Amino acid sequence: MYHVVHNDKVQTTVAPIPPQPGLDASRAPALLLGLIGTGIERSLTPAMHEREAACHGLRVHYQLIDLARWRADARELPGLLRAARLMGFAGLNVTHPFKEAIVPLLDDLAPAARRIGAVNTVIFDAEGRAVGHNTDASGWAWGLRSQLPRADLTHVVLLGAGGAGRAIADALLELGVGALDICDRDAARARSLAEHLQGRGARVRAVGDAAAALGSATGLVHATPTGMPQYPGIPVAPHLLHPGLWVAEAVYVPLQTDLVRAARARGCRVVDGGTMAVGQALGAFRLFTGREPDAQRMRSVFEQLVAARDGH
Repeated sequence: MYHVVHNDKVQTTVAPIPPQPGLDASRAPALLLGLIGTGIERSLTPAMHEREAACHGLRVHYQLIDLARWRADARELPGLLRAARLMGFAGLNVTHPFKEAIVPLLDDLAPAARRIGAVNTVIFDAEGRAVGHNTDASGWAWGLRSQLPRADLTHVVLLGAGGAGRAIADALLELGVGALDICDRDAARARSLAEHLQGRGARVRAVGDAAAALGSATGLVHATPTGMPQYPGIPVAPHLLHPGLWVAEAVYVPLQTDLVRAARARGCRVVDGGTMAVGQALGAFRLFTGREPDAQRMRSVFEQLVAARDGH
C-alpha cells in the first residue's frame, strides 16, 4: 500500500460527494482510524475512507501516523498500538515498512493474514484485542481482475518479497498462477517466501536474476518501493519488457511510475498501482465499518484525488 495526497489539501481541492438521501453523517458518532507508515504525509487513504463513510451516513476521522516525521522506526510500534487502543481507535492501516514487523505484536490474526505473514489492517475488537487482517491480497486480485480479466498467469515474475510482495504472491496462487518466480534484493527473503509458498499447486522458486526469468514470463508484478519519490528509479531495464508481457505496478506515488511508462511504451498491458490502492481500501472499509463500499465510487474518488494532486 503506497500513498500520495495530504488530507487537508485534498479537502480543499476536490468537490465533496454528498451522503446518500436520508443519511446525516453529522449526527453519527465519529469513527477514529489511522495509518502507520513512513513518508505518508500526502496519503490518499484518509480521503478515500472519509468520503466513502460520508456516503453511508458515517463520520470518520482518519489520522496519519508518519514515523518519518520523528525519524522513528519499528521500535515505536508497541507504544503506538497501546496508544491507539487507549484513545479509542476503531482500527489502523499499516503500510511500508511495517507490514511484517507488526505481526508479532498483535493479539490475533485473521486466516489470510496468518497465511500471508503480513498485515495491512488492524481492528480493535470489543474486547480491546488488536486483530490483524490483510486486504492487500484481495485488493490486488480485485485490481487485476477488473483491469486485466484475461491476464495470462502461466508464468509470472514477482519483484519484491516484503509485505506487499507476500500478499500479491498469495493472491497469484489463489488466482491459479502456473509458475511464480520471486526476485528480491535480499536473496534470503526471496528464498524464505518461496519456501513458505511451496505445496500450493504452483511451481514457486526464488530467482537471483529477474532478467533471465522475464524472457519466458507472461506477467510481471512489481512490489518494491522503487519508483516512489524517496526511492527513484525503475526496477527492471526497459528493454526486458515486451508486448507479450502484462505488467502490474504496486507503487502509486506517482501513479505514472517509470515502470508504468516504460511498459506502455513497449506495448505491454499495464495495471497501475491505483488499482491495489483502491482494492485494499475496499477491504479495509468493510472491516472498519461493517458496511459494503461502492467500488466504482471509491475508484472515482481516487481518480479525482490523483487529478487534484497532479493539477489535471
